[in-house]
Amino acid sequence: MAAKAATDDKEAKPLRHGYTTGSCATATTKAALIALITQEPQREATIRLPIGETVTFQMESCEFTEAMATASTIKDGGDDPDATHGALIISTVEWLDEPGIILDGGVGVGRVTKPGLPVPIGGAAINPVPRKMIREAAQEVLDQFEINRGIKIVISVPAGEEIAKKTLNGRLGILGGISILGTRGIVVPFSTSAYKASVAQAVNVAKEAGCEHIVLSTGGKTESYGIEMYPELSEEAFVEMGDFVGFSLQQCKRKKMKKVTLVGMMGKFSKVAQGVMMVHSKSAPIDFGHLAQMAEQAGASEELLVQIREANTAAQVGDLMADTPAFFEIMCEKCCRAALKEVGGGIEVETVIITMKGSLLGKVTIDDTDHESDRDRG
Repeated sequence: MAAKAATDDKEAKPLRHGYTTGSCATATTKAALIALITQEPQREATIRLPIGETVTFQMESCEFTEAMATASTIKDGGDDPDATHGALIISTVEWLDEPGIILDGGVGVGRVTKPGLPVPIGGAAINPVPRKMIREAAQEVLDQFEINRGIKIVISVPAGEEIAKKTLNGRLGILGGISILGTRGIVVPFSTSAYKASVAQAVNVAKEAGCEHIVLSTGGKTESYGIEMYPELSEEAFVEMGDFVGFSLQQCKRKKMKKVTLVGMMGKFSKVAQGVMMVHSKSAPIDFGHLAQMAEQAGASEELLVQIREANTAAQVGDLMADTPAFFEIMCEKCCRAALKEVGGGIEVETVIITMKGSLLGKVTIDDTDHESDRDRG
């Protein structure tokens, strides 16, 4: 029993939050600027986050000359490490002849090449809140030392181009590196804000690119299937929604998309069929009773229904019902109706369910654009 109690205590331990790339860039800028002014190395920098919290960052390095200074820190993602966890974030500050603050991105910070993002085309992918944080922190230091000279700040992430391959940046038209992000300054463990923000941006980029039909997928394999289904659509039309089905649908409706295609597998879409719109494995268990109800509706035998209720995974249920197309049509239709309920109708929704190996299990479309259901089985 003691061992069990120890395990429970460990599980109950609060998760440690981390800090955004924007916070890291702000701290390194402050350290570099103070080093440039004082000509003394800075081992740490304390900044105020947008949420009001004051945090001290340890510097990994700090070097300077009379004209330029550079400071770096390692991004700590806390207990929910993302693609940028452990990345070296560098700020280089140099004097300018003209007054004012110029902020730009260097190596490993992406450049915006498509409309629909909060940064103009051609600009460094440093989002508005981090831009404000960096500029304000720099201005405070200049005011503190009563300096009227201008400065240029360049944020770099040496591994940024490689890290960006693990993000949606390429699809969003952010090339050459990562984005400097953050609205709160901290990364909350298992928070949804960063992923939701990327989905919202992706839908907005699709809208700006003229897309009226978006294909939402739960991951890489399902996205590949969607691309094969709709080769005529531009790359902006394909958005990985991950577990955020409801949020992604709402973004599509908000941007007045005419059609949304949902592509996923049995596990997550068995939840969508129940009306569950956040389909992370920890958010809601698979309801095998509900799967059995759909199987019964499709004409499954009592023996098969028992097997479904006792199954371990939704994929296993998919295998059991592989020879019963009606089962997957029922599930697809339930997903479509749940999606329409989520957004209040007025859009065409298509649901496509595939196997782990990429084979089609079921496809149903409900066109609610004129509020009249039109079912197209495929």
